[in-house]
Amino acid sequence: MKVLVYSAKDFEIDYLKKANGNRHKLRFVPEALDATTAVMAAGYDAVSIFSNDDASLVVLEILRELGVKYLALRSTGYNNVSIKSAKRIGLKVAYAPEYSPHGIAEHTVGLLLALNRKLVQANAQVNQYNFLIDDLVGFDLYGKTVGIFGTGKIGSILVKVFHAFGCRVLANDLMRNHYLESHYDVEYLPLKEMCKQSDIISINVPLTHETHHIFNAELLGLLKKNAFLINTARGAIVKTKDLLKVLRNGQIQGYAADVYEFERGIYFKDLSQNGIKDELLIELLAMPNVLLTPHQAFATHEALERIANTTIDNIDCWEEGRSCKNELGYETFVS
Repeated sequence: MKVLVYSAKDFEIDYLKKANGNRHKLRFVPEALDATTAVMAAGYDAVSIFSNDDASLVVLEILRELGVKYLALRSTGYNNVSIKSAKRIGLKVAYAPEYSPHGIAEHTVGLLLALNRKLVQANAQVNQYNFLIDDLVGFDLYGKTVGIFGTGKIGSILVKVFHAFGCRVLANDLMRNHYLESHYDVEYLPLKEMCKQSDIISINVPLTHETHHIFNAELLGLLKKNAFLINTARGAIVKTKDLLKVLRNGQIQGYAADVYEFERGIYFKDLSQNGIKDELLIELLAMPNVLLTPHQAFATHEALERIANTTIDNIDCWEEGRSCKNELGYETFVS
C-alpha cells in the first residue's frame, strides 16, 4: 500500500520504518495535512496524520476525490478528524490508542514538581552563581488534596501516584472507577465541588464538545487562590483568555501544561529565529508561575515504538481485508 505520512517528525521516522519492514511504500513529508497540502496525497492509498493535522470535512473530501481510502492516525486523540464525515464519504479511519499513559502521567507529575519547587528558576539562578533560595520555596505534596479530572488510563495512573505521595485524591468522571475508590480511597465529586476543594487539579479528559472551554472564567473562579492547574490533555479544554485573567489577578498560584489552545502551526516547529505572533502565548510564556512544554508528554522511546507498530498494523489490516480493532466509526465518536 502507498502511504503518505504527513507531519513526519525526525524523532519518529526510524520507528515507523522499522515497524513497516518495507511492507508498504511510505513517503514522509514534514507538511501538516490541511486543505492546501491535501493535494500531495494524489496517487496514495492511505495517509497518516498527527494530532495537529486538519482532517475536517473539506480536507477529507479532497482526499477521497484523490483516491485516498484510509486515514491512519498516529495519536490517541481524534478531535481533529470529522469521523462522521469520514464514514459518510467512505473513508476509513483508525487511531493509535493508549500508547503512552504512563509517559503522560509521569510528565504530568514532572510538570507539577518543577512548577511547585521552581526547578527551572533554580537552575537559571545557580547557572548565574546565585545560590539564594529566598524565591524558591514550594510546598509538600503530602497531605494536599488533588483533583483528577478524568480517571481513564492516564488519570488512573495519576490517582495511584498521588495516593503514594500521601495526597487526598478527589476525582470527576462520567463513570466512577470502583477499583480506585476501594483501593486508593478516591472520592468522586461533581466537577465544581472538586475544583473548590482541590489544591492541585490535573486535566486528563479528551477534547469533546462537552469539555471544550470547560475550564472557563466560571470554573477557574472556583479554584483556591493557592491552587495549581496542570493540563496534559488538550489545550482547548482551558479557555486561554480566561486563564490569563485569573493568573494576572493572582486568583490561582500557577499553571503548567504540555498543550496549548492554539498550538496548531506553532508546536512541533523551531520558531526561534523569527519568533511568534500569538499574543496570548507570549503572555503565558512571560509569566513566572506558568510552565509550558511543547506537547512532548507522549514522547518516550516506548511510546514511539507502540505508535509506529499500531499505525503499521492498522494499515496491514486494511490491505489484507482484516477487521481493524482500532477503526473509528460514528458510534465511537459520539460515545
